[in-house]
Amino acid sequence: MCLGIPMRILEDGEWVASCAADGVQRRVSLALVGPQDAGTWVLVHKDTAREVLTEDDAHKINQALQGVAAALRGESGLSRYFEDLVTTPPRAPEH
Repeated sequence: MCLGIPMRILEDGEWVASCAADGVQRRVSLALVGPQDAGTWVLVHKDTAREVLTEDDAHKINQALQGVAAALRGESGLSRYFEDLVTTPPRAPEH
């Protein structure tokens, strides 16, 4: 399985930026999202920014990734990692 990881841009560049998440820094291609300012959150897959994220969306994705890791460790009470899903009723996508 491949996962996109939210990362914050530390140093911006025209086509490549220095990004960080959980203390890990990487050089990330901005070819798919264009130049972004330092402080911007991007969803990174294989060292390429695929999407610009809001800070709230980055937080939700990070929480979900922590929830998956907790589930793999066999923890219970995982709803705290998915609060946005627990408090919001499901809805079908627009067609």
